Amino acid sequence: MANPEASKPPGQDEAVHKDGAGSAPPPPFLEVTCRSSGVVRRFAAGTTARYALHAVNRKLAPGAPAALHVEAAKDGEEPVCFGPTAPLADYGRGWRLQTVTEQDAPGSHHAPPPDHTKKGDGEAKGDVREREALMNKGTSAYLAKIGLAFVFMFLIGGLFTYLLETIPDMIQHASTPESL
Repeated sequence: MANPEASKPPGQDEAVHKDGAGSAPPPPFLEVTCRSSGVVRRFAAGTTARYALHAVNRKLAPGAPAALHVEAAKDGEEPVCFGPTAPLADYGRGWRLQTVTEQDAPGSHHAPPPDHTKKGDGEAKGDVREREALMNKGTSAYLAKIGLAFVFMFLIGGLFTYLLETIPDMIQHASTPESL
């Protein structure tokens, strides 16, 4: 019986993988460089860009600009931006994953307000207060409309009740002939 190792051509000592490529398998993690702090963070393959942004932004020092999105960049190439639900991906040699801040691309993004305070979901206090005020206005208007609808329903119901009680009497008096 022939040895399968002996039948390989010389120079093919590399392991062949499931996809047929002879290259090394990709690392089990992806590295994202935070441009605000310069810190490199590692994430498991398949991590969404939203989670990576959340993890990077929550570890920023106070006053450091927050990351807006994650992109894959390579010198001389157009960067590839990751949407919030897109899983992070490694594009190969020369490509690096990095965050983008308002300082990196001024005017092209909606940056968080300067008084950005870290909360569980990363919203600023001003945004929360504004949203609550709008919600209270909307709730008040909604309740006022419901109250007005009930008033009109009771008015119309009262009018119909009055008419149903008085119309038979009106018809009865109009149909009886008067004697001289």
